[in-house]
Amino acid sequence: MAISSTRTVIHGFTSDLQFSQSFDAAANVASPGLIEPVILAIGNNTITVPTGATAVTILPPTGNTSVLTVKGIAGDTGIAIHLTDPTSIGLATTVTTFVINASVSITARLIFS
Repeated sequence: MAISSTRTVIHGFTSDLQFSQSFDAAANVASPGLIEPVILAIGNNTITVPTGATAVTILPPTGNTSVLTVKGIAGDTGIAIHLTDPTSIGLATTVTTFVINASVSITARLIFS
């Protein structure tokens, strides 16, 4: 059975600036609908993108202290993501793997949609 997924980023501001806007990614009618805990070892961890995934959301554990860097390949400089905030990345159809480098071993959750 096919799984359909939607993904939305919402920006909201309060206090001196009152503003809210949402941005919808294209629906994925062939989503793998996969939520999986992944043990990230110290160093580079290659993540295989499941068939049909068009995005991944990385959920570090509460209270995380490990620096997490997302890379295209192990040799990239990459981009360090927030220690505890979720990070959602849209994936090109050509992406089959990516790397998460961890400074300390942790278990993160990855949501593939």
